[in-house]
Amino acid sequence: MKRICTICARGGSKGVKGKNLKLLLGKPLIAHSIEQARNSALFDAIAVSSDSPEILSIAKEWGVEYLIDRPAEMATDQAGKLPAIQHCASEVERLSGIYFDTFVDLDATSPLRLPKDIIETVTLLEDSGADNVITAAPARRSPYFNLVEEDGNGIVHLSKPLLQPVLRRQDAPKSFDMNASIYAWNRIGMFEKNTIFNSNTRLYVMPEERSIDIDSELDFDFVEFMFAKHRQE
Repeated sequence: MKRICTICARGGSKGVKGKNLKLLLGKPLIAHSIEQARNSALFDAIAVSSDSPEILSIAKEWGVEYLIDRPAEMATDQAGKLPAIQHCASEVERLSGIYFDTFVDLDATSPLRLPKDIIETVTLLEDSGADNVITAAPARRSPYFNLVEEDGNGIVHLSKPLLQPVLRRQDAPKSFDMNASIYAWNRIGMFEKNTIFNSNTRLYVMPEERSIDIDSELDFDFVEFMFAKHRQE
């Protein structure tokens, strides 16, 4: 079983300027994901894909062997992430001559994951026969109880009403927030299904305290707080 870990990091960021290289406890943000991938001891190859020479240079300093230049059309604000992951994995296969069975992508902006989260996500993928696995945390709001939408007339309604109304949140079907931390695919899921959700997608649930995705300065401050808290425990 051959496995690859990709970390795809664009140079541009609107919410936090230069966030993938911003120092978090003395390390560039992207370095935390590189270290977690290495510490999981799962991967035959670790690759960083970026349109930024500076990000690729930092990745090299942190021991990444495969540095993949992301095509400009895959690095715009409108571009989806999956094509960039597919491009990165295909390039590493071409350069290394390795034919991968399992593909894992770590989002550089979700650094609170643990190596065990990566290991357990991959174990779920490979043991269940799933085409892919996504990670999420229990949702704070339920579409069946207290998540609402507003229609074109300004009328508010539940996002997902049931025939039998839910009177307590605890009685609502379980809902989850995707945390963008870990994505894993088998080869069919990566190159043939070509989507995040399909008929054989599974879920790995992570706690909220390891599920912060940095999209703002406040998120960054909170992640710093959580890292400092864990160091004291």
